[in-house]
Amino acid sequence: MKSGGHSEAVEMYLKSLAVLGGARQPVAVAQLAERLQVTTVSVNEMLHRLTRDGLVSHQPYRGFQLTEAGRQTAWDVIRRERLWERFLVDQLKLDAAQAITWACQLEHATAPEVIEALDSFLQFPATCPQGQPIPRSADDAVHGEGRMLSEVEVGERVRLTAFDDEDPEVLTYLQRQGLAIGLVVSVVEMGPRRSPLTLRLERGQAVIGRDLALTIQTERID
Repeated sequence: MKSGGHSEAVEMYLKSLAVLGGARQPVAVAQLAERLQVTTVSVNEMLHRLTRDGLVSHQPYRGFQLTEAGRQTAWDVIRRERLWERFLVDQLKLDAAQAITWACQLEHATAPEVIEALDSFLQFPATCPQGQPIPRSADDAVHGEGRMLSEVEVGERVRLTAFDDEDPEVLTYLQRQGLAIGLVVSVVEMGPRRSPLTLRLERGQAVIGRDLALTIQTERID
């Protein structure tokens, strides 16, 4: 049973649109295809179906945007997934990178009453293990607004506040590099163009690509 009356594929598209800012402005087909790792043809087909269903609206030459109905569904899906992530990581002590996959499966088949009980049991956490906000109404944010690691200057000390990329492979790689939410790091070297960043951690160093640095949110440590 799907908790919101929509298929898993529909919920995944709406959630991805929301995370990409589709509640405020149109999202390009290519951008959504890249996030979902599917073809633009597949994305176009699904988005036009969602348009017919009243869940998204199409703005020619700009992209697709969530309608109010689509926004409500997306926010519900995101809340369910992130609460399950918190439960799997905090209560069952499972690996945070893999918990996303399991939470994505659980979110599609959880009754609203169970979600309310889960939220209460967890004492209404503010964020998921990746540092992203857990919304409880359609007015709440679903994506952090921290300064990206790629924008940090050499010598600055910052705290990692959120990971944008939910790919378990990416999260596992960041774990191997010693990076975690709440960790304080400083940039010790940043080469020209798109060369990697070298970070000083509390213990040792880490080197990550500029593309990954574009997906890590930070806050400055004064």
